[in-house]
Amino acid sequence: MAILYRKKDTIPGYKWSLGYTLFWLFLIVLIPLMHLFSVPFQTTLSNIGDILGNSRFLYALSITLGTAAAAAAINLILGSIVAWTLVRYPLKGKGIWDTLIDLPFALPTAVAGITLTTLLGPNSPFGHFLGTLGIHVAYTPMGIIIALVFVGFPFVIRCLQPVLLDLSKEVEEAAKSLGATPWQVFRRILFPEMWPAMLSGFTLAFARGIGEYGSVIFISGNMPFRTEVVSLLIMTKLEQHDTLGATTIALFMLTLSFVMLWGLNYIQGRVQRG
Repeated sequence: MAILYRKKDTIPGYKWSLGYTLFWLFLIVLIPLMHLFSVPFQTTLSNIGDILGNSRFLYALSITLGTAAAAAAINLILGSIVAWTLVRYPLKGKGIWDTLIDLPFALPTAVAGITLTTLLGPNSPFGHFLGTLGIHVAYTPMGIIIALVFVGFPFVIRCLQPVLLDLSKEVEEAAKSLGATPWQVFRRILFPEMWPAMLSGFTLAFARGIGEYGSVIFISGNMPFRTEVVSLLIMTKLEQHDTLGATTIALFMLTLSFVMLWGLNYIQGRVQRG
């Protein structure tokens, strides 16, 4: 008589864990997103086109993407240097430096915005000094970039640190012993391993920048066609009870962020598969 054996799950508790995960994902993420996606269907494509084709929105979008990209590029350079320094050099008090790097994650972004405005505003000593040199930071796109650099600073560092820790110094030393220059070592040995993490940090910092609100609301001045970013425009429309306009713009930005993050995951998957 044949005996049937039930195939056991590879991971104990897999079904319960999967069900628990999907339940909370659906409850916390999918239900709000489903409602957000349903709002534009309550109007016509013509109205959606008018909202997304409005000159004020397009200018705010250009300011948002431009400042977020500039801040992410600055963080890519500075973050790579900081991550390399923390990993490769025996610094004293390294735990304190690590804590300071994570501080933008814990600090309310509105507090950062107020602090930067107080420091760089035209009425502050430092801001006045910069003004005498013809450098105006507060209420300009430069101020927005500085605020976004602050809130996005940890992303590149935290993405790069694990990669740098796994890199073997013996390979670098072997390449140098064979006559490779420092630039050749970086280009052929270090950079191929580092660039996926650098791309991840850049993308995360950029995605954070295009959705940032608290740190830019004060230092930007919220001037239409000058320093108004998309997040501030959404809040303005909500204050004007234009729920459809705010939701349509928010959905557009959400889709843009999703495409970027999906592209990042796709590239990382290709890299891992070789």
